[in-house]
Amino acid sequence: MKLLGIGSRIEHSTYGLGVVTNVTSKHYWVTFIKDGLETIDIDSDFEVIEAVEDEVDTISFYEVEKSLKNLLQKWSDVTQIATIADRWKNGTLIFRPADANLADKEIPIDTFFHKIVMVRDKIRVMEQKINSSKTLDDQDKVDLQQYITRIYGSLTTFNVLFKVKSDQFVGSRSK
Repeated sequence: MKLLGIGSRIEHSTYGLGVVTNVTSKHYWVTFIKDGLETIDIDSDFEVIEAVEDEVDTISFYEVEKSLKNLLQKWSDVTQIATIADRWKNGTLIFRPADANLADKEIPIDTFFHKIVMVRDKIRVMEQKINSSKTLDDQDKVDLQQYITRIYGSLTTFNVLFKVKSDQFVGSRSK
């Protein structure tokens, strides 16, 4: 059996698409799009999408990160990686009902932030599809774009969560 090299792309029966980021005598360390870093047995059930020769040379973390970003952009509808502002990392979001007899609901703020970013990215994909549509006329595109702008405006409350200003929601600006 020939070993895969670092940078090989695979599709695992459980974890989905991933890139080999390290190889040992018995395991591949694979960074999967959905589940992140997992260690799998060399003989586990996966399909090789693109094999890279097993090399003695090492690969830098920068190269792995660059490859992973390229894969995420190619294989998912995530358009950009957004980071949460430092002050919110590992925080908790608490929903407290007005009725004191009901229990609070707590969720990790990172989980909530991830959901907000997914909404933002899906709106951006919808916007791209509208703009590139061959079946919509120009007026329909303008009308739908105005709705999208108002959706972004409704979501500006969540801008406080974003670390980088350019990742934030922008609605229509009053003059």
